[in-house]
Amino acid sequence: MELLEFARGQGLQIAVSVFAAGLVWRLLHLYLTMRKTDLSEARQGGAKAGGIKTIFSRFVHHEPFRERTRNGTIIAYTFHIGLAIIVFGGAPHILFIESFSGLSWTPLPNVVIHVSAAVTLAALIAAIFRRVLHPVLSMLSNFDDYFSWFITTLPVVTGLMAVAHFGGRYETLLAVHILSFEAFLIWFPFGKLMHSIIVFGSRYTTGVTFTRRGAKV
Repeated sequence: MELLEFARGQGLQIAVSVFAAGLVWRLLHLYLTMRKTDLSEARQGGAKAGGIKTIFSRFVHHEPFRERTRNGTIIAYTFHIGLAIIVFGGAPHILFIESFSGLSWTPLPNVVIHVSAAVTLAALIAAIFRRVLHPVLSMLSNFDDYFSWFITTLPVVTGLMAVAHFGGRYETLLAVHILSFEAFLIWFPFGKLMHSIIVFGSRYTTGVTFTRRGAKV
């Protein structure tokens, strides 16, 4: 119970504080980073439209690469959508969101959450095997890639264990699940997980630049 009280109290406060501070630091760093002035003459107008187009066009790989990247795309979409269903559809998670934001909505049935969690875990396992076994991906991967995978997978595993009452007392399993989520929050601003926040801004900037230079987006 002491571990659960810590996870729900001081541990959560520490994790949220680090998450918020890290988020502000990363966003300020991106905003204040020196940018080289593009002195080239714009080859196309409508750069903003190109940026908006790129936000949506990057949801699917360009035609010449789709067949070779199909498996990775399916795996990525599966666990991203699965995580969204778990986080925003599970009743305990909605209650947690409501506790600090005041927002609430109707949760999905437990069976949907449980199936989504199992499918998400399977996709995450497939993703790490693909990363390790793929000759190019394994060469490009670093600590951030592997640890971000681990810190994302851990709350899914501990959540399933808590629901199944597998591996210990429910209070202990719940505490470990909450602590694993808090570890996720602490790491989030400092690793590649940050892409989930900056992805659309990054795509927009790329689209604006490419459009200005006459490249197809």
